Amino acid sequence: MSKVTVIGAGNVGATCANVLAFNEVADEVVMLDVKEGVSEGKAMDMMQTAQLLGFDTTVTGCTSDYAKTAGSDVIIITSGIPRKPGMTREELIGVNAGIVKNVAQSALKYSPDAILVVISNPMDTMTYLALKSLGLPKNRIIGMGGALDSSRFKYYLSQALGCNANEVEGMVIGGHGDTTMIPLARLANYKGIPVSELLSAEELDKVVKATMVGGATLTGLLGTSAWYAPGAAGALVAESIIHNQKKMIPCSVALEGEYGESDICIGVPVILGRNGIEKIVELELNAAEKELFAKSAAAVRATNAVLKEINAL
Repeated sequence: MSKVTVIGAGNVGATCANVLAFNEVADEVVMLDVKEGVSEGKAMDMMQTAQLLGFDTTVTGCTSDYAKTAGSDVIIITSGIPRKPGMTREELIGVNAGIVKNVAQSALKYSPDAILVVISNPMDTMTYLALKSLGLPKNRIIGMGGALDSSRFKYYLSQALGCNANEVEGMVIGGHGDTTMIPLARLANYKGIPVSELLSAEELDKVVKATMVGGATLTGLLGTSAWYAPGAAGALVAESIIHNQKKMIPCSVALEGEYGESDICIGVPVILGRNGIEKIVELELNAAEKELFAKSAAAVRATNAVLKEINAL
């Protein structure tokens, strides 16, 4: 019997749970939230689609009852608050660091062998916080960001090419932020054909720039953060782990010398299987890409430094 817990039943968490159920990723999905009745209501709503959609996964909800999450194989953390007007980066990190650390520690009491998937923002920094504060081996702490950013990259590539998004390969590495992510245009391809042969340099540059501000574009349109793709990206990561699929997915993970970086969690391609991170894949980056990655790592480190300033570590 496989079990996934999703902590936080907001838009992203509920979407993630719904995708997990619809795709029958696990036998049981538990949603937990601090707001009374929200996860219970959303779980009931999802279960009322089971006979309409034909899935057999059981979805349940609970209010802050971590005992109900016991025995989870994967714990997905979506908890936290969005940045509000007038709120400093330090304030946002301070609030979310407290939430992420608390919910992770509470859940791990009941599922000590679980693999942790972090979606909460700022994602690379919250993943680093989990790595430093929970005492788990690095293969069991995964930040979701690269899976989402790569999906957005493939969407924009498919739009530019006028092709099926499922036939495009593209990868985003680096930090999960508008200025820190690195869409690897050089390696992107359409059915094995390099996209640089199919799109002009100008068209490809537009795709890269659109990918980098993909989250901000949606926030501008929706008035809030996106949730369908982030929730589905979290479910994709969990599926590769639970079904031991060994998929190569860019994720924020702890580096110990790979890509010339250490003591940081940042997006790189990894093989995900039953043990979580089975392998970090080291790509042969060119000089320009290496420079971008070093700059991205420096920006992530600057955000991580706030954790020490506010005594979260």
